[in-house]
Amino acid sequence: MNRTKTSRTTFLRSWLLWTAGFLALPLAGFAGSAVIGRVDGPLPALAGGAIAGLIIGAGQALTSSGRLQARTWIPATAIGMSAGLFLGAAAVSYRTSLTDLALMGAINGLVLGSAQALALPGRMHRRWIWAAAMPALWALGWTITTLFMIQVGQQFIVFGASGALVVTAISGLLVQVLLPFRVGERRAGQAPSAATA
Repeated sequence: MNRTKTSRTTFLRSWLLWTAGFLALPLAGFAGSAVIGRVDGPLPALAGGAIAGLIIGAGQALTSSGRLQARTWIPATAIGMSAGLFLGAAAVSYRTSLTDLALMGAINGLVLGSAQALALPGRMHRRWIWAAAMPALWALGWTITTLFMIQVGQQFIVFGASGALVVTAISGLLVQVLLPFRVGERRAGQAPSAATA
């Protein structure tokens, strides 16, 4: 009984920590836009995606409860975000209608999710689920942002805080299922105790 309660508490805490990381997405968007401006061509898409990907990847690694390795996750996210935004924005000719942004998000999510799936820990055997979920989640993020009447015509790098919160909360549940944090499990980078040394 006590073990079940502890397990639920650990699940809830690690999910809430991951979900709080949604702030990395709007911060990434602001930082990228400050450097490149609008995503209205191939170079802004590549550079803006890379900048945003570095920040998103760092935020996710920090809020993963030690389950993601920053040295692989951050570069994978930067590369995936850069290539994904490049391909997605070009596929819709940099247009910003709801349909265009949902398609751009799906393409971006496909590339990003595939890159991140390769960076997931080796013990995770169902990494393809992560790659398959990201296109739908990124399309959802852009759809929510557009429906919330955010000025998407400004050709942002990443969807806004409303979409980011929903996408991060759902992806956090996916992290919990694919990479469960076991009670008593040592976090990545934490020194072993005398009992385990």
